[in-house]
Amino acid sequence: MAIVLALSAAFAYGSADFVGGLAARRTSPLLTAFGSQITGLVVLLVAMPFLGHAAPSPRDFAFGAVAGVFGGAGIVLLYRALAAGPMSVVAPTTALAASVVPILAGVVLGERPGPVAFVGIAVSLVAVVLITRERVSEHHERAGRQVLALALGGGAIFGLFFVFLHQTGSGAGLWPLVAARFTSVPLLALLVIRQEGVRSLELPRLNSPVIVSGTLDMAANICYLIALRHGMLAVVAALTGLYPASTIVLAQSQLRERLHLPQVIGLGVAACAAVLIAI
Repeated sequence: MAIVLALSAAFAYGSADFVGGLAARRTSPLLTAFGSQITGLVVLLVAMPFLGHAAPSPRDFAFGAVAGVFGGAGIVLLYRALAAGPMSVVAPTTALAASVVPILAGVVLGERPGPVAFVGIAVSLVAVVLITRERVSEHHERAGRQVLALALGGGAIFGLFFVFLHQTGSGAGLWPLVAARFTSVPLLALLVIRQEGVRSLELPRLNSPVIVSGTLDMAANICYLIALRHGMLAVVAALTGLYPASTIVLAQSQLRERLHLPQVIGLGVAACAAVLIAI
Protein backbone atom coordinates (compact mmCIF):
# COMPACT_ATOMS: atom_id res chain seq x y z
CA MET A 1 0.00 0.00 0.00
CA ALA A 2 2.69 2.50 1.02
CA ILE A 3 4.79 1.62 -2.05
CA VAL A 4 1.93 2.25 -4.49
CA LEU A 5 0.94 5.50 -2.79
CA ALA A 6 4.54 6.76 -2.67
CA LEU A 7 5.05 6.04 -6.38
CA SER A 8 1.72 7.70 -7.16
CA ALA A 9 2.88 10.74 -5.20
CA ALA A 10 6.13 10.75 -7.17
CA PHE A 11 4.29 10.76 -10.50
CA ALA A 12 1.93 13.51 -9.38
CA TYR A 13 4.73 15.68 -7.92
CA GLY A 14 6.78 15.38 -11.09
CA SER A 15 3.85 16.26 -13.33
CA ALA A 16 2.88 19.17 -11.06
CA ASP A 17 6.40 20.56 -11.23
CA PHE A 18 6.40 20.43 -15.03
CA VAL A 19 3.06 22.22 -15.40
CA GLY A 20 3.88 24.66 -12.61
CA GLY A 21 7.25 25.40 -14.15
CA LEU A 22 5.59 26.30 -17.45
CA ALA A 23 3.13 28.56 -15.62
CA ALA A 24 5.95 30.25 -13.70
CA ARG A 25 7.72 31.08 -16.96
CA ARG A 26 4.57 32.71 -18.35
CA THR A 27 3.59 34.75 -15.28
CA SER A 28 5.81 34.82 -12.21
CA PRO A 29 7.04 32.14 -9.80
CA LEU A 30 5.43 33.80 -6.79
CA LEU A 31 2.01 34.19 -8.42
CA THR A 32 2.17 30.63 -9.70
CA ALA A 33 3.02 29.32 -6.25
CA PHE A 34 0.22 31.35 -4.67
CA GLY A 35 -2.33 30.22 -7.25
CA SER A 36 -1.38 26.56 -6.97
CA GLN A 37 -1.60 26.71 -3.18
CA ILE A 38 -5.14 28.14 -3.35
CA THR A 39 -6.16 25.49 -5.89
CA GLY A 40 -4.70 22.75 -3.73
CA LEU A 41 -6.59 24.00 -0.69
CA VAL A 42 -9.89 23.86 -2.60
CA VAL A 43 -9.11 20.32 -3.83
CA LEU A 44 -8.24 19.24 -0.30
CA LEU A 45 -11.44 20.63 1.22
CA VAL A 46 -13.51 18.88 -1.48
CA ALA A 47 -11.70 15.55 -0.90
CA MET A 48 -11.88 15.60 2.90
CA PRO A 49 -15.43 14.16 3.30
CA PHE A 50 -14.58 11.18 1.08
CA LEU A 51 -11.47 10.06 2.97
CA GLY A 52 -12.94 8.85 6.23
CA HIS A 53 -13.30 10.09 9.79
CA ALA A 54 -10.31 11.60 11.58
CA ALA A 55 -9.59 12.79 15.11
CA PRO A 56 -6.69 15.28 14.93
CA SER A 57 -5.07 16.62 18.08
CA PRO A 58 -3.71 20.14 18.69
CA ARG A 59 -0.25 18.62 18.17
CA ASP A 60 -1.26 17.47 14.68
CA PHE A 61 -2.46 20.95 13.77
CA ALA A 62 0.74 22.48 15.13
CA PHE A 63 3.02 20.19 13.13
CA GLY A 64 0.83 20.72 10.07
CA ALA A 65 1.11 24.49 10.42
CA VAL A 66 4.91 24.32 10.70
CA ALA A 67 4.99 22.04 7.66
CA GLY A 68 2.95 24.67 5.81
CA VAL A 69 5.60 27.31 6.42
CA PHE A 70 8.25 25.09 4.83
CA GLY A 71 5.93 23.94 2.05
CA GLY A 72 5.05 27.49 1.04
CA ALA A 73 8.68 28.64 1.07
CA GLY A 74 9.82 25.53 -0.78
CA ILE A 75 7.37 25.88 -3.64
CA VAL A 76 8.33 29.51 -4.23
CA LEU A 77 12.02 28.59 -4.52
CA LEU A 78 11.18 25.60 -6.70
CA TYR A 79 9.12 27.63 -9.17
CA ARG A 80 11.81 30.30 -9.31
CA ALA A 81 14.33 27.62 -10.21
CA LEU A 82 12.01 25.97 -12.75
CA ALA A 83 11.32 29.34 -14.39
CA ALA A 84 15.02 30.18 -14.68
CA GLY A 85 16.66 26.87 -15.56
CA PRO A 86 16.13 23.61 -17.46
CA MET A 87 13.54 21.41 -15.78
CA SER A 88 15.63 18.31 -16.45
CA VAL A 89 18.26 19.74 -14.08
CA VAL A 90 16.12 21.59 -11.54
CA ALA A 91 13.69 18.76 -10.75
CA PRO A 92 16.26 16.07 -9.86
CA THR A 93 18.45 18.54 -7.99
CA THR A 94 15.48 19.51 -5.85
CA ALA A 95 14.56 15.86 -5.39
CA LEU A 96 18.06 14.98 -4.17
CA ALA A 97 17.82 17.47 -1.30
CA ALA A 98 14.15 16.71 -0.64
CA SER A 99 14.94 12.98 -0.34
CA VAL A 100 18.07 13.18 1.78
CA VAL A 101 16.52 15.31 4.55
CA PRO A 102 13.58 12.99 5.44
CA ILE A 103 15.64 9.83 4.86
CA LEU A 104 18.24 10.99 7.38
CA ALA A 105 15.48 12.16 9.72
CA GLY A 106 13.81 8.76 9.53
CA VAL A 107 17.02 6.97 10.46
CA VAL A 108 17.74 9.45 13.29
CA LEU A 109 14.21 8.91 14.62
CA GLY A 110 14.90 5.20 14.87
CA GLU A 111 13.48 3.75 11.67
CA ARG A 112 15.35 0.68 10.48
CA PRO A 113 14.39 -0.48 6.98
CA GLY A 114 15.49 -3.97 5.96
CA PRO A 115 18.88 -4.52 4.26
CA VAL A 116 17.36 -4.73 0.76
CA ALA A 117 15.33 -1.55 1.38
CA PHE A 118 18.49 0.23 2.57
CA VAL A 119 20.19 -0.78 -0.68
CA GLY A 120 17.17 0.49 -2.59
CA ILE A 121 17.31 3.83 -0.78
CA ALA A 122 21.01 4.20 -1.62
CA VAL A 123 20.34 3.25 -5.24
CA SER A 124 17.53 5.80 -5.44
CA LEU A 125 19.94 8.55 -4.38
CA VAL A 126 22.40 7.37 -7.02
CA ALA A 127 19.57 7.55 -9.56
CA VAL A 128 18.80 11.14 -8.64
CA VAL A 129 22.48 12.10 -8.91
CA LEU A 130 22.71 10.49 -12.36
CA ILE A 131 19.55 12.22 -13.55
CA THR A 132 21.07 15.51 -12.39
CA ARG A 133 24.18 15.05 -14.55
CA GLU A 134 23.60 17.61 -17.26
CA ARG A 135 26.09 20.23 -18.36
CA VAL A 136 25.15 23.82 -17.77
CA SER A 137 25.86 26.17 -20.65
CA GLU A 138 29.25 27.84 -20.28
CA HIS A 139 27.66 31.18 -21.23
CA HIS A 140 25.29 30.88 -18.28
CA GLU A 141 27.58 29.36 -15.68
CA ARG A 142 26.82 31.91 -12.96
CA ALA A 143 23.07 31.73 -13.66
CA GLY A 144 23.37 27.95 -13.60
CA ARG A 145 24.93 28.02 -10.15
CA GLN A 146 22.15 30.30 -8.90
CA VAL A 147 19.49 27.97 -10.30
CA LEU A 148 21.12 24.96 -8.67
CA ALA A 149 21.34 26.85 -5.37
CA LEU A 150 17.61 27.66 -5.58
CA ALA A 151 16.83 24.04 -6.42
CA LEU A 152 18.92 22.66 -3.56
CA GLY A 153 17.50 25.19 -1.10
CA GLY A 154 13.93 24.51 -2.19
CA GLY A 155 14.52 20.76 -1.97
CA ALA A 156 15.94 20.94 1.54
CA ILE A 157 12.97 23.02 2.67
CA PHE A 158 10.56 20.56 1.08
CA GLY A 159 12.37 17.83 2.97
CA LEU A 160 11.50 19.57 6.23
CA PHE A 161 7.88 19.82 5.04
CA PHE A 162 7.83 16.02 4.69
CA VAL A 163 9.52 15.51 8.06
CA PHE A 164 6.99 17.63 9.95
CA LEU A 165 4.07 15.94 8.21
CA HIS A 166 5.48 12.63 9.42
CA GLN A 167 5.30 13.85 13.02
CA THR A 168 1.49 13.99 12.88
CA GLY A 169 -0.54 11.12 14.31
CA SER A 170 -2.06 8.28 12.32
CA GLY A 171 -5.55 9.34 13.42
CA ALA A 172 -5.18 12.90 12.14
CA GLY A 173 -6.34 12.07 8.62
CA LEU A 174 -5.70 14.89 6.19
CA TRP A 175 -6.20 17.66 8.74
CA PRO A 176 -2.43 18.37 8.98
CA LEU A 177 -2.54 19.28 5.27
CA VAL A 178 -5.44 21.63 5.97
CA ALA A 179 -3.41 23.29 8.71
CA ALA A 180 -0.44 23.48 6.35
CA ARG A 181 -2.44 25.23 3.64
CA PHE A 182 -4.17 27.61 6.02
CA THR A 183 -0.65 28.64 7.02
CA SER A 184 1.06 28.77 3.61
CA VAL A 185 -1.72 30.57 1.70
CA PRO A 186 -1.78 33.68 3.96
CA LEU A 187 2.02 33.79 4.01
CA LEU A 188 2.20 33.70 0.23
CA ALA A 189 -0.61 36.25 0.00
CA LEU A 190 1.49 38.66 2.08
CA LEU A 191 4.48 38.08 -0.21
CA VAL A 192 2.36 38.67 -3.30
CA ILE A 193 0.94 41.92 -1.89
CA ARG A 194 4.41 43.08 -0.95
CA GLN A 195 6.09 42.24 -4.27
CA GLU A 196 3.31 42.28 -6.86
CA GLY A 197 0.57 44.46 -5.41
CA VAL A 198 -2.97 43.84 -4.20
CA ARG A 199 -4.39 43.41 -7.72
CA SER A 200 -2.25 40.32 -8.22
CA LEU A 201 -4.51 38.47 -5.78
CA GLU A 202 -7.41 38.54 -8.24
CA LEU A 203 -8.91 35.16 -9.15
CA PRO A 204 -8.18 35.48 -12.91
CA ARG A 205 -4.60 34.61 -11.97
CA LEU A 206 -5.87 31.03 -11.49
CA ASN A 207 -5.38 30.02 -15.12
CA SER A 208 -5.50 26.44 -16.38
CA PRO A 209 -1.81 25.50 -15.85
CA VAL A 210 -1.87 26.85 -12.30
CA ILE A 211 -5.08 24.94 -11.52
CA VAL A 212 -3.67 21.71 -12.98
CA SER A 213 -0.40 22.14 -11.10
CA GLY A 214 -2.15 22.87 -7.80
CA THR A 215 -4.49 19.91 -8.22
CA LEU A 216 -1.66 17.50 -9.00
CA ASP A 217 0.44 18.86 -6.13
CA MET A 218 -2.35 18.34 -3.61
CA ALA A 219 -3.08 14.86 -4.98
CA ALA A 220 0.60 14.09 -4.42
CA ASN A 221 0.47 15.48 -0.88
CA ILE A 222 -2.55 13.33 -0.07
CA CYS A 223 -0.90 10.18 -1.44
CA TYR A 224 2.31 11.01 0.43
CA LEU A 225 0.61 11.59 3.78
CA ILE A 226 -1.46 8.40 3.50
CA ALA A 227 1.68 6.50 2.49
CA LEU A 228 3.36 7.71 5.68
CA ARG A 229 0.51 6.15 7.68
CA HIS A 230 1.36 2.75 6.20
CA GLY A 231 5.14 2.86 5.77
CA MET A 232 8.44 4.19 7.07
CA LEU A 233 9.49 7.78 6.40
CA ALA A 234 12.85 6.76 4.88
CA VAL A 235 11.25 4.33 2.42
CA VAL A 236 8.34 6.60 1.42
CA ALA A 237 10.68 9.58 0.99
CA ALA A 238 13.09 7.56 -1.16
CA LEU A 239 10.33 6.41 -3.51
CA THR A 240 8.71 9.83 -3.69
CA GLY A 241 12.13 11.29 -4.46
CA LEU A 242 12.01 9.50 -7.81
CA TYR A 243 9.52 12.10 -9.06
CA PRO A 244 12.01 13.85 -11.41
CA ALA A 245 11.55 10.94 -13.84
CA SER A 246 8.11 12.20 -14.91
CA THR A 247 9.30 15.83 -15.02
CA ILE A 248 12.21 14.91 -17.28
CA VAL A 249 10.12 12.79 -19.61
CA LEU A 250 7.58 15.61 -19.97
CA ALA A 251 10.31 18.22 -20.48
CA GLN A 252 11.95 16.08 -23.13
CA SER A 253 8.75 15.37 -25.02
CA GLN A 254 7.08 18.77 -24.69
CA LEU A 255 9.99 21.22 -24.45
CA ARG A 256 12.56 19.25 -26.46
CA GLU A 257 15.05 19.35 -23.60
CA ARG A 258 17.78 16.90 -24.49
CA LEU A 259 18.19 13.84 -22.31
CA HIS A 260 21.85 12.87 -21.92
CA LEU A 261 23.17 9.34 -21.41
CA PRO A 262 23.70 9.67 -17.62
CA GLN A 263 20.10 10.77 -17.25
CA VAL A 264 18.85 7.81 -19.29
CA ILE A 265 20.91 5.51 -17.06
CA GLY A 266 19.54 7.33 -14.02
CA LEU A 267 15.97 6.61 -15.07
CA GLY A 268 16.82 2.91 -15.35
CA VAL A 269 18.53 2.95 -11.95
CA ALA A 270 15.46 4.68 -10.50
CA ALA A 271 13.27 1.81 -11.69
CA CYS A 272 15.66 -0.68 -10.04
CA ALA A 273 15.54 1.32 -6.80
CA ALA A 274 11.74 1.20 -6.75
CA VAL A 275 11.83 -2.59 -7.15
CA LEU A 276 14.41 -3.03 -4.35
CA ILE A 277 12.47 -0.88 -1.92
CA ALA A 278 9.24 -2.68 -2.76
CA ILE A 279 10.70 -6.14 -2.02
